[in-house]
Amino acid sequence: MMTTDDEFTHRLIGFGLSEKEAQLYLHLLKYGPKTPSPLAKALKTYREDVHRTLTGLIEKGMVRPSLDSPTVYTAVDLDSALESAVKKQESELREMEARKRELQELAKQQQFRPSDEVATFKIIKSLKELLTTMLPILTSLEEEWLCVIPTQAAVVFSQFGMLPFTQEFIERGGKQLVIIDLTYPIIGTIRELLDIGGDIRHFGKQGFLYTVFDRKISITAINAELTRFSLDEPIAALYVEDRTYARYLTSSFEMLWKQSIPAEERIQELLKEGPPQA
Repeated sequence: MMTTDDEFTHRLIGFGLSEKEAQLYLHLLKYGPKTPSPLAKALKTYREDVHRTLTGLIEKGMVRPSLDSPTVYTAVDLDSALESAVKKQESELREMEARKRELQELAKQQQFRPSDEVATFKIIKSLKELLTTMLPILTSLEEEWLCVIPTQAAVVFSQFGMLPFTQEFIERGGKQLVIIDLTYPIIGTIRELLDIGGDIRHFGKQGFLYTVFDRKISITAINAELTRFSLDEPIAALYVEDRTYARYLTSSFEMLWKQSIPAEERIQELLKEGPPQA
C-alpha cells in the first residue's frame, strides 16, 4: 500500500515530473529551502544528480534559486507549481506538433518511390515500446548506428540486455558511434561498450537527443528523463522512417562529434577527480 509521500510523488509524476524531481520537490515542500549538499544527503544521491534535478525543476517553474552564495533552493507553492507543470506539458505538445509538421513538409519535398520511400511517423510512449522497436532494427542494421543519448541510456543498455545485440552488429562490420554526457557512475558501462568496439565520445548537456540507423530511420527524444529503469517507465519519442530527416540528424551528429572528446580521455579526467562527494 502506498504511503502518503509515495502517493504524492506518484501524482506529481503524472504531471510530467520525473521520479527524482517529484521526490526532491516534495522534500523542499516538507522541510523548507535547502542547499544542494543536505539535499544530496537526504535523498541518498550525488550533488551532481541533485543539481541536474534542480535544473529540471527550475525550468518547470517549480523551484526558485536564491541570489546568494551558497545558492538556496525553495519550492514554489503547490498551486503555482502545478500550473507551471501543465504549461510545460502544453509547450512540449506544441513542440511535438511543430516537429511533426516540419517532417511532413520535408516528406512532401521528396520524390518518393511507392514501395519504400514513404515517410513513416509514430510516437513511442514507454521504455518497453522503445526497446521492442529498436531490437528488430539492430538485427537488420547494416552499416552505421549513431547515438546522441542521455547518461541514463547507458544504464538501459546494461540492464535490458542491449550489449549482445550491439556487439553482434559491430562484429558484422557495423559502426556504432555514441555521444554521451559521460559521468563517474557510468564509467563501468561505458568501458563495456568500448570493449565490444563501440566508438564513444563525451559531450556534456547535449540537449537534443536522438539515434539514427543506417541514415534512414531515426528516433528522437521528446521527453527522455529516465528515473526508474522499468519497462513500464513512460517516455515520449518520435520514430521516423525518412531519409531526408535522417540525413539532417546525421549532419548535426557529425558537427557535435567534432566538438566532443574521446571517452577514455574523459574517463581518465573523472578517475583523477574521484567520485562526486555527496
